[in-house]
Amino acid sequence: MAFPPGGTYFDTIKCSFTAVPVDSSKDNAIPTTQFLEASESLTTLFDVLGSAAFKPVKNDMLGNVKKIRDRQLAAPLESETLQSLVINELKTKKHTATEGLLWLTRRLIYRSGLDFTAQSLRANLQNPSDELSTSFRAAYGNTLKPHHSFVIKPIFSAAMSATPYRKDFYAKLGDDQERVQKELRDWLGALETVIETLNRFMASKAAKW
Repeated sequence: MAFPPGGTYFDTIKCSFTAVPVDSSKDNAIPTTQFLEASESLTTLFDVLGSAAFKPVKNDMLGNVKKIRDRQLAAPLESETLQSLVINELKTKKHTATEGLLWLTRRLIYRSGLDFTAQSLRANLQNPSDELSTSFRAAYGNTLKPHHSFVIKPIFSAAMSATPYRKDFYAKLGDDQERVQKELRDWLGALETVIETLNRFMASKAAKW
C-alpha cells in the first residue's frame, strides 16, 4: 500500500471505526452510513494480510454489508441508524438486513467477521511475542470455528498458517511504528465498542423476528 509521507494504513481507508459514533444520548444509536463504510474499509486488512485464504471471510463480510445497504437504500428515512433500520425492517415482516447485521457482528455466530478480526488483532497487541498466526488461530477458535463444517475448517486453518510474520504485517501498516500502534489501538477500541453495542441490541426483543 502507498502511504503519504509519515502516514499509515489508516490514512488510506475511506472510514475508520473511530469515526463511527455511538450516541449515548439516543440509546447508543449507530449511524448506518458510517458503519457500513467502516466495515467495508476493515475488509482491506485482509488484503494487507496477503493470503488468498482470507478471501471467503472478506467476501462474506461484504455480502452482509450489501444486505444492510440494500435496505438502507430502499428505505433511507427509516434507516439512518442501524437500530432504526432493524426495527423498521422487522415491521415489514422481513429480516434480510437484520440477519446480515447479526452475521456481521455477533460473537459466536457463524460469519462473525468483525469480531474475529477484532479478537485476532487485540490478542496480538496484548502479546507482543506472539506471531499473527497464533493470535488469529486463537480468535478463530473463539468465533468462527465452532460453526464451520469439517469441509471449511481446513481452509481456515490454512489461512491462519498463511498470515505474514508479525514484523512484516506491522511494517505494511506504516513506517512509523509508534503511530501505527497508537492508531491501531484507537481503531480497535472503537470497533470493540461498536461490536459490544450491537451485540446487546441484537440480543434485545426489539431485534427479534
